Amino acid sequence: MARRTFFSFHYQPDVWRAWNVRNCWVVRPDDQHSNGFFDSSVFESFKRTGDEQLKTFLRNGLDNTSVTCVLAGSNTWQRRWVRYEIAQSVLKRNGLLTVDIHGVRNQQGELAVHGADPLAQMGVYRTDNGIYFAEWSGGKWVAYQDYTRPVPEAALWFPAPTTANVVQFASHALRYDFAAQNGRENIDGWIELAAGVAGR
Repeated sequence: MARRTFFSFHYQPDVWRAWNVRNCWVVRPDDQHSNGFFDSSVFESFKRTGDEQLKTFLRNGLDNTSVTCVLAGSNTWQRRWVRYEIAQSVLKRNGLLTVDIHGVRNQQGELAVHGADPLAQMGVYRTDNGIYFAEWSGGKWVAYQDYTRPVPEAALWFPAPTTANVVQFASHALRYDFAAQNGRENIDGWIELAAGVAGR
């Protein structure tokens, strides 16, 4: 089955690890394709032109994907644009999963520190005016500022929140450790499971 997957990650420290994960996946069936990999200079050029241009660039990157795989390093959970990719993934009903890559050695042969789950740092909550995104910032939940419109309930492939209590995306997505759980052999199955859970 064709499965287009968007890989979200913290570029500068983790691109080597991310490429290693991605490459062990795409050499599988020929009809699998990945998005989210681009030269850092492209990303930086969009950052210089402004936030709205960068947001458009990232949304376009998610086109025609059905799963978003967050490759989590030490500080991925804090990255603004990873959070934006997660929010946009939810809006397009992509399946979600986190794959920890701290145990994959970088080009210097170094391991990294195990970081928090980026999908636990975002969620949705209900108000009288609809459902909205929230993010964990400064030790508390706050309204997400990079997408302030109501989230269509139909976009959620999990039960919609019924109160103002934040429902974390991690509550409805699985987390794996690439090194400890033999990701080289198993990531295909992890991605397919995430797609199935989301009905994709």
